[in-house]
Amino acid sequence: MDSLAALALPDLWDRLTGTQPDPDLWVVLATLAAALAVIVPHPLWRIARNAITIAHEGGHGLIALLTGRQLTGIRLHSDTSGLTVSRGKPYGLGMILTAAAGYTAPSLLGLGGAALLAAGRITLLLWAATALLVAMLVMIRNAYGLLTVVLAGGAFLLVSWLAGSQVQAAFAYAVVWFLLLGGVRPPFELQTKRSRGGAGDSDADQLSRLTHVPAGLWLFLFHAVSVCSLIGGGRWLLEV
Repeated sequence: MDSLAALALPDLWDRLTGTQPDPDLWVVLATLAAALAVIVPHPLWRIARNAITIAHEGGHGLIALLTGRQLTGIRLHSDTSGLTVSRGKPYGLGMILTAAAGYTAPSLLGLGGAALLAAGRITLLLWAATALLVAMLVMIRNAYGLLTVVLAGGAFLLVSWLAGSQVQAAFAYAVVWFLLLGGVRPPFELQTKRSRGGAGDSDADQLSRLTHVPAGLWLFLFHAVSVCSLIGGGRWLLEV
């Protein structure tokens, strides 16, 4: 048993740190089309948006921890809204960065994923995403959120362990395209809600109260991050 483990661990490490061949261009374009097909039609987006919410709330949670705040729980709701609660000073840089992390997280995660794929690190991306979802699972505080994260983590785990290299590559590219493209839509949705007098307690409005900078400028930042991430990440993904 020990000898088998000794043989398996180096192989596991080589898989994690090694590079994998780029997929054919048609696979990259097909996954791009698939991501658009899920994001553009409202009925499908209404379901798929749950994945963006996971990234959104995960971004809040991760930055809260990195800035020294105490993360107490994350909730994901069936209407694709979410809530991340942390303890600490209700002002200051840590609170500002935590509030700003939500709308920017999906796009920045997509950009990071595109960088890994451009470097041929497909397995590393899949395992890193699985690890982040498992870590997030510990902080989920409601049944719907638990189910959503378990399903997402299970999909990554199954593909990572059981699928062939071509399926892994297609899955990884589809996920990254989805994050890059899907990260663009929520700021526009928030802008529409605010123009109609809604979403008065949105991340942009909270940031405005924290910094005395108009919420519209924070909304512009969300747009800028999502669009720039899409342009930069898209270029990396298409350079196969």
